[in-house]
Amino acid sequence: MKYTNEIELNLPLNRVIELFDDPENLKHWQPGLQSFEHISGTPGQVGAKSRLKYKMGNREIEMIETILKRDLPHAFDGTYEAKGVYNIVSNKFIPLGPNKTKWVAENEFRFSGFMKLMGWLMPGAFKKQSQKYLEQFKAFAES
Repeated sequence: MKYTNEIELNLPLNRVIELFDDPENLKHWQPGLQSFEHISGTPGQVGAKSRLKYKMGNREIEMIETILKRDLPHAFDGTYEAKGVYNIVSNKFIPLGPNKTKWVAENEFRFSGFMKLMGWLMPGAFKKQSQKYLEQFKAFAES
């Protein structure tokens, strides 16, 4: 399953990247994030791996982030692996003016096991959650 989300931020590109690139800020725009732990590689650089733990309702989800591409301020790509889910995210940041930036996030999901059924039954839920993260980042960044 592939889809693209985007949002316009009323901030200059350099400020968007400064906020996006700091793992300490994740908790401000990804509710449910319990922890972010670097596990290998140079933090924030291509090849680095980190463990993210989320609590979503009664479910606890653990995923491993692997950075695939770091070309900031223009692009940041990574994979996010959890039980039954493999997600590739390509983020692009486009300046629209001195105080406006567009964030485009291309997602590709691959499912296995039970999650294959969830992806088939509820594809809109994944796109909706991805858009929600963009909107929450915008609210955090612009406040």
